[in-house]
Amino acid sequence: MNYVLSKDWSEILKNRFPYEYKKNLFSWLENEYNNNTVYPPKEKIFNALNLVPLKNVKVVIIGQDPYHIKGQADGLAFSCHNGTPQPSLKNIFKEISDDLGISMSSSTDLTPWANQGVLLLNTSLTVIEHKPSSHSNELWHTFTREIVKILNEQDTPIVFMLWGNHAKSFIPFLNNPKHLILTANHPSPFSAYSGFFGCKHFSKCNKFLIDNGLSPIDWKI
Repeated sequence: MNYVLSKDWSEILKNRFPYEYKKNLFSWLENEYNNNTVYPPKEKIFNALNLVPLKNVKVVIIGQDPYHIKGQADGLAFSCHNGTPQPSLKNIFKEISDDLGISMSSSTDLTPWANQGVLLLNTSLTVIEHKPSSHSNELWHTFTREIVKILNEQDTPIVFMLWGNHAKSFIPFLNNPKHLILTANHPSPFSAYSGFFGCKHFSKCNKFLIDNGLSPIDWKI
């Protein structure tokens, strides 16, 4: 199996997990990819980490699991490979436009955000086709919690955008006063009008970064 994880994150994570855990995770993944149609492609599983070295992380946006339709999942939370914006991403773009007064393009590939230090981290990094949350299990949750703990330990200020109860469940692991935690309802059509729209997280994020001597994120896609 071609599990691609950057040298940067491999070095950071090598002593954070017991051998038995790593063995179980990769054995389970191999079985899942061999017996099911799983997204994203195996070389994209760790795409979010591979695009953003730890020292470059400025912002963390936490999603749930990858898109479960062929051609969509690219390893980045909320990002869509095939250019078809999903409802939550549409609402994210609407909030950015309303918050910052900018027009968003038709692209749904969020790699430009990652290239600026936005870690788009799903809680579960894989999913079975047409079965949302099918890989929402303790193997992936253990992995994601450890990533969040590592981020919390950093001295450089980081903005955490936690949308919805699932993302907010990571708050207990974020106790470093250097970081900014922004919470809102999930951008899903079911909840966006009840607390996501109008949250102004993107302008708040950039103000915090500038106030801490860091360059702001260009959110325009």
